[in-house]
Amino acid sequence: MRAMVLEAARTPLRVMNVETPVPGAGQVRVKVEACAVCRTDLHVVDGELTKPKLPLIPGHQIVGTIDLVGPPAEGVAAGAATGHAAETLAGAGGAALKVGDRVGIPWLGWSDGDCPYCLSGRENLCDRAKFTGYDIDGGFAEYAVADRRFAFAIPEGYPSLQVAPLLCAGLIGYRALTMASGGRVLGRGQRLGVYGFGAAAHIVTQVARHQGRRVFAFTRPSDVMSQDFALQMGAEWAGDTGQAPPEGLDAAIIFAPAGDLVPVALRSLAKGGVVVCAGIHMSDIASFPYEILWGERAVRSVANLTRRDGLEFLALAPQVPVNTEVRVFALEEADEALDALRRGTINGAAVLLIGDGSIARGR
Repeated sequence: MRAMVLEAARTPLRVMNVETPVPGAGQVRVKVEACAVCRTDLHVVDGELTKPKLPLIPGHQIVGTIDLVGPPAEGVAAGAATGHAAETLAGAGGAALKVGDRVGIPWLGWSDGDCPYCLSGRENLCDRAKFTGYDIDGGFAEYAVADRRFAFAIPEGYPSLQVAPLLCAGLIGYRALTMASGGRVLGRGQRLGVYGFGAAAHIVTQVARHQGRRVFAFTRPSDVMSQDFALQMGAEWAGDTGQAPPEGLDAAIIFAPAGDLVPVALRSLAKGGVVVCAGIHMSDIASFPYEILWGERAVRSVANLTRRDGLEFLALAPQVPVNTEVRVFALEEADEALDALRRGTINGAAVLLIGDGSIARGR
């Protein structure tokens, strides 16, 4: 099969013909239709996430059709995240997976299922977890293999190009939004700040507006294109990160990997507000005065995702409905997509179109 392969950090991906993978026990093989490109992929390629398996096929926002099912897994705990005693023969939603099913494969690709974190519904914190496109070969290829416990059924009516960004940008944004509300849906009119307006922010803004929240978007100075895009997506105000919002915020989500934004966001919070750092990698946070934390303000981070997040969000997305803006690249253009993401020139999400373009665009 054709694949884009990372052989060493900070080097271009190589187009290679590699052996088509065969699913093992408890796995499915997916014929990839589309794979969205994530800032986490950029952190891997740029060497900021330092322990990928090499050589590596990146990509962890995979949508495709199952073409081969591996044998049943035996003696593997299923974990408690979905409330089933045994799921080694089932997908993330509990239903058996079969050839022909369209599924999505996210960043969290495997957890042990029996550690204290997994057994308490926090499999995203599992110390032995493995991640798609980092520990496990991902979706910058024509085929990918995945643990069926972490394969999500795709809502009907969503073209693969549009649903692919939901599998990380959407899921991490949803988890961050849940944390920003203290695990509950805040009342209508709550003020949410979003720092960095890329793939995740344009999705979470739509969800927040659906829930009746008011969104205030912050971009890099003079990034008028992103500010206009934020307003188109439903933000009621958009400005530079150096500007104060017109009102104090009840919560702020930082998607940009810039630690210096944490004190900035704290200063924008009303009392009792929370700053949620949504990236897997962020530059160091400078010291800041206690007075901007005082008043029961809080700072939190998001680590990965759980199957419960995926099930909830993929059920919610069609209700909003979430409409993803995408810029399409061919598989061989993965480096161009990563560079566009690096330079911040994409509104919405970059997605690699793989295989049958008519299926990915309109299925």
